[in-house]
Amino acid sequence: MTEVAFHFGAPDKLGYACRLLRKAVGSGAKVLVVADEVDLQQLDADLWAMSSTDFVPHCSNTADIFVQQKCPVVLASQIDSVLDQKQVLVNLAQTVVEGFEKFMRVIEVVSTDDRDRDLARLRWKHYTALGYTITRHDLTLQGTN
Repeated sequence: MTEVAFHFGAPDKLGYACRLLRKAVGSGAKVLVVADEVDLQQLDADLWAMSSTDFVPHCSNTADIFVQQKCPVVLASQIDSVLDQKQVLVNLAQTVVEGFEKFMRVIEVVSTDDRDRDLARLRWKHYTALGYTITRHDLTLQGTN
């Protein structure tokens, strides 16, 4: 069964996602990031702006299948547009990603914004209604920015 984790309290959701992706790639994981188009464009820019020692190789779901297979991180607005299977799904979107159960792990990143937290509560309820046990990471308690 897919492992589901919520990372709550990210004051800078995309900045936190960059650090999370750097860590995931460092551990050898293959990651799909799902978000709306505006956030995907900003995340792409943020990933390119990281220092050369922190660079996270990534591509969009519109890249050739060969490129997607070589990239440890693929950015997409939905999973059915991705040509290469990944292990980890990082959800930055407002809803549960259809097909999430195809992944070994799902990581939901939640900001400190009230609307984002309310939408995360709905996603949490959806996962628990399906019988998933959720791991909670409170970033405010861990001192993560």
